[in-house]
Amino acid sequence: MAAHPTASDAAVAVRTERLYRAYGDSWALEDVALSLPAGETLALIGSNGAGKSTLLRILASLLRATEGEVAVLGCELPREAWRLRGRIGYLGHQALLYRDLSAAENLRFHARLFGLPGDGASRIAELLERVELSHRASSRVAEMSAGMIQRLAICRAVLHEPELLLLDEPFANLDPEGVRTVEPLLAAGEGRSRVIVSHDVAGALASSNRVLALTRSGAVAYHGSSSGLDEDSARAVYSDRARARAGAA
Repeated sequence: MAAHPTASDAAVAVRTERLYRAYGDSWALEDVALSLPAGETLALIGSNGAGKSTLLRILASLLRATEGEVAVLGCELPREAWRLRGRIGYLGHQALLYRDLSAAENLRFHARLFGLPGDGASRIAELLERVELSHRASSRVAEMSAGMIQRLAICRAVLHEPELLLLDEPFANLDPEGVRTVEPLLAAGEGRSRVIVSHDVAGALASSNRVLALTRSGAVAYHGSSSGLDEDSARAVYSDRARARAGAA
């Protein structure tokens, strides 16, 4: 049975212990333990299929762990997911936008869900301007390019100024100018915690305090400070082939 969060969890944004997730007869995650202090950024790296997106969805309360303990912002999951959802911003592979609604209508819908004053009108106007979509506020999502949709999805994720951002490849579909446009919205602000899944290992290391590297089988290869790790050494710790060669040496 999962332990209830304690007072000390207030200083911890994310904590998992003995976390497992199975799909059928296969483990996507095996015995994952992590702890992210509040206000810090965790880079989540690993090969394709290592379980990174699965772990992020568990932290966002969109997926249940098969076994183990999960606490996010002091909320025990899945039992207290209802307390958590208004405090996190999740950006996954799906934009979570209604294609037949306009950019502004999508953001107003989410503003109402989060109870923003005035349906978030001023916040929505600010965000659309910052991601250079003010001129497309009335355009249906179905009429937008992949890069525009990604920028709008980022607006959705940060609309309510969440305490914790859970970001899965946040710069997907963006050109360099698009990345520069959205980076300030996703930055580590005062008191904001972040978990970022990225295949840009060098970029992830540069923007994080801590790293969780998963092997292809979903086990923890490394969990600790990002200081002192470079791209080659980070890739080496989660490479099954590199680990196999080291074991045979």
